[in-house]
Amino acid sequence: MSADSHCLRTFKVLKHFGLFATFVVMIGCGQTGSDGGSSDPDSTTSEKGIVVEVASVSRATISASYNGTATLEATGQAQVVAKASGVLLDVLTEEGQSVRVGQVLARIDPDQQRLEVARNEAMLRKLEAEFARSTELFERKLVAEDAHERIRYDLATQRAAWEIAKLQLSYTEIRAPINGVVARRMVKKGNLIKINDALFEIVDIARLEAVLNVPERELRNMSAGQPVQLLVDAAPGSAFDGAIDRVSPVVDPTSGTFRVVCAFSEASGVLKPGMFGRIEVSFDERANALVVPREAVIEGEGDVAVFLDRDGTAIRTPIQPGHINAQSVEILSGLAEGDRVVTKGKVSLRDGSRISILGDAPESTPPESGVVATQTN
Repeated sequence: MSADSHCLRTFKVLKHFGLFATFVVMIGCGQTGSDGGSSDPDSTTSEKGIVVEVASVSRATISASYNGTATLEATGQAQVVAKASGVLLDVLTEEGQSVRVGQVLARIDPDQQRLEVARNEAMLRKLEAEFARSTELFERKLVAEDAHERIRYDLATQRAAWEIAKLQLSYTEIRAPINGVVARRMVKKGNLIKINDALFEIVDIARLEAVLNVPERELRNMSAGQPVQLLVDAAPGSAFDGAIDRVSPVVDPTSGTFRVVCAFSEASGVLKPGMFGRIEVSFDERANALVVPREAVIEGEGDVAVFLDRDGTAIRTPIQPGHINAQSVEILSGLAEGDRVVTKGKVSLRDGSRISILGDAPESTPPESGVVATQTN
């Protein structure tokens, strides 16, 4: 190949490359708007920022509290058992009925026990007569002293046997040992009852208790007499007042918790033994405290902080918290009343992130004089 042919070929390649470069430059110029800005759709999203919800720092009354769960238990509970044997003649109460101490719940056939009382009473009367005659003879020194004392002993023994027979007769009437409600009936009329058979179960629901296992860090905040509130699924929207009855002085080394027994007296009868409840123990209250929603607080990253809205920019701001409950956190320092903090959407935020507040009306910027907004396809 001659030198002239090589030069001609090189010229053609450069010519085509120049045309391609010119085309690229023209495309770049065509994407520029009349105001010199970029029409990239991503730029609008970055300017708008991450969508979040905010809440204002306000003043309110806040209670410091501990929340836990527990099952309600009856303080008074008794299983009624048979003290006599025989056929059950009558059942006088059913499950769910209220009973009083001493109320007859059922009756066992008393015929055998009644006859035993009569037999022991007859023997007692016979010995009483013998003892009276022996006393008269002993006073006249016609009976030896040991014989007289033997009759006295037999009389005392028989009197005790008669009392036992009467007691056995009374056991044929099954009576309630405590006030309460019949929780279970385990027998039916006509059953053959043996001694110590379980017949009824009675629970006293006038006073119920719930046991909380509280972490040891809360030990100094718990004391007898503190007010508590109970929520149960059976009564949505209702809170039942109670109080701490007693606090265990011992911490379980295995779990690191101690027992707190809460007592509830509820006359309406809504609360029942076995119900599962959520209990809040309030141990301090502050009025006119500076508070933020608890969901705004960032924990677990060293210091406690919030994201503060500063003219559309999220500023990570450390705070000093005070009392904390399920809904709010008291602010001791770091924020001022009226500041707006991010409550939802903070997971995606970093310090300095641009934010768009949900519910705020977007600001419209009027076009400059003599400039017409155009859309580039």
